[in-house]
Amino acid sequence: MPTYLVNDAGLAHARDLIAARHYVLRSEWGRVQPSAEEENAFLARHSWEEYAAWHLALTDGANDGTKGRYAFVFGDFRRVHRMGIIACHYRAAEWGHKEIELAAHDLLQLLDATRA
Repeated sequence: MPTYLVNDAGLAHARDLIAARHYVLRSEWGRVQPSAEEENAFLARHSWEEYAAWHLALTDGANDGTKGRYAFVFGDFRRVHRMGIIACHYRAAEWGHKEIELAAHDLLQLLDATRA
């Protein structure tokens, strides 16, 4: 099983989006999560750095500039999705990636406090 590191750039991007209220509170994450085709289309118009900013984690040992390097996507390349953060939290908790779990938890708390 791969190990993951918290992606500080992704965490900062998510916080910035939440502060700017660029989020979706209710969505069916399985339907709106970016597909491989949508990821490729995004990468055709944006840098790897911009792509990385939509992910909460970096895969330890994977090369920069590859999709395998970035994990735990939390948005649709326009907005943060609350259900995307919850999916990150759940998946990280399920597989024992504690740092990613806690980062997702903190984002969820921030989002919920912002919308209140």
